[in-house]
Amino acid sequence: MHVLVLGGTTEARRLAGLLVAELPGARVTSSLAGRVAGPRLPPGEVRIGGFGGADGLAAWLRTHRVDALIDATHPFAGTIGFHAAAAAAAAHVPLLALRRPGWVPGDGDDWRPAGSLAEAAAALPALGRRVFLTTGRTGLSAFAGLDELWFLMRSVDAPDAPHPARMEVLLDRGPFTLDGERELIRRHRIDVVVTKDSGGAATAPKLTAAREAGIAVVVVRRPPVPPGVPVVGAPESAVAWLREHVLHKA
Repeated sequence: MHVLVLGGTTEARRLAGLLVAELPGARVTSSLAGRVAGPRLPPGEVRIGGFGGADGLAAWLRTHRVDALIDATHPFAGTIGFHAAAAAAAAHVPLLALRRPGWVPGDGDDWRPAGSLAEAAAALPALGRRVFLTTGRTGLSAFAGLDELWFLMRSVDAPDAPHPARMEVLLDRGPFTLDGERELIRRHRIDVVVTKDSGGAATAPKLTAAREAGIAVVVVRRPPVPPGVPVVGAPESAVAWLREHVLHKA
């Protein structure tokens, strides 16, 4: 059996490790987009780079005799989920989406939902003047015109222009600690946080730190999974799906 994992997330690396360990003899290939310098490589085979859209991915599935495709990309990876759905349908390959559960607000949280980065940017002037921006290095153009605000932008790699004129860049990679997030908010006098609903524990401490500081968090909602694609929330569930829907039908 050959499984292609569209990866780049913690869950994708865990899934590749589980597949290698629990399905002896299976060929496991993880595909990384190549947008992050020095990515953490998962067990098994690894390919880096795009496929050339849905048609290119479908051709790769056929050429490499893939038996199952698992989309374990970031919840905000954009069009790759729809390319995966189209390619899997064209190549007649079973497809599963692995998405970590989204965050849920708790007592004392002041969350402001936004449907896009542009909507998040439009909300900021009424919420604060010193922004902790944790939406990644892409899409910063949405905030580029907010010259009256100051931004602390955290990402793994340095961003490209256009971006806010008044911005300090913090290059760092999670997981982050609650004490560290508390100190960051205090030291930089942050009065509003912007984040995507990425889910997971690695970057969640900023939400607790914001609640403790009594500041608002603008949360960009994640895009939907393509219609008809089954979704699981954990790597272990993805392995169980493979056993039930692929191995048992082989």
